[in-house]
Amino acid sequence: MRTETLIFVGGVLQFGILLASAMVPKVLDWKASLRKLDGLSRQLVWVHGAFIVLVIVGFGTVSVLFAGDLASGTRLARAVCCFIAFFWASRVLVQFFVFDARPYLTNPLLRTGYHGLTAVFLYLLIAYSWAAFSPA
Repeated sequence: MRTETLIFVGGVLQFGILLASAMVPKVLDWKASLRKLDGLSRQLVWVHGAFIVLVIVGFGTVSVLFAGDLASGTRLARAVCCFIAFFWASRVLVQFFVFDARPYLTNPLLRTGYHGLTAVFLYLLIAYSWAAFSPA
């Protein structure tokens, strides 16, 4: 598969992550959980979440619209792909070593979605790492 295609698919998958992320507040019952926090802490959670969404929207948009440019092997393209790979590498590390989602994986759909997201995170890490570090 060509690097351009890997990046384009990565862009589409990032929009899919956003669709799955829209379910998180309901699945984790943020309404009840965040009610326990003071106002500023509650706002920080929502603002940080919104900024992460904006970053993923940016990654997805750039990847879909400019996949060829990101696959071009220029220094800027490699730097952008390296940053995106680093972002998803960090997310993979959090997935495996920080989060304990087991108490929330209460039905087959949630378990499948969780493991599917893990596979997507790994795909993004590999695809953008390939674009950043593959031989020209």
